[in-house]
Amino acid sequence: MTSTDEKVGYLPKGERHTYSALSGAQSVQNTLRIVEGRWKLVILFQLFGGQCRRFSELERAIPGISQKMLIQQLRRLEEDGVVARIVHHQVPPKVEYHLTEWGQALCPALDALLVWAEAAPEAVRNALISSDPALAQEA
Repeated sequence: MTSTDEKVGYLPKGERHTYSALSGAQSVQNTLRIVEGRWKLVILFQLFGGQCRRFSELERAIPGISQKMLIQQLRRLEEDGVVARIVHHQVPPKVEYHLTEWGQALCPALDALLVWAEAAPEAVRNALISSDPALAQEA
């Protein structure tokens, strides 16, 4: 497995908030909302490593996504502070997207989820980890 964390470092550790079981579960649920959906994680993996991608590049790199859906997902990620949008005022218009510093810090967390999935019992692991060669080539 290629580690997504190789591209970014961990943020410095600060003081941790104290959570109860209920507030911790609610906070994780709220946080997972940011990345839920069919396309958001695919978009994030396209932008990891400090890459700045034009809209058309993202559209080509993610087969099966419509322009409308890509726009919606990018706007939502931008509203959540994960993705930043740069508009170059020129003809034709040029729009680029990149991860914010906070969005880039998500990389180690997603890498930890992949490591966790690899440690699952074989029957569960096979259902969690994609072995589709076509998907592996896209990465």
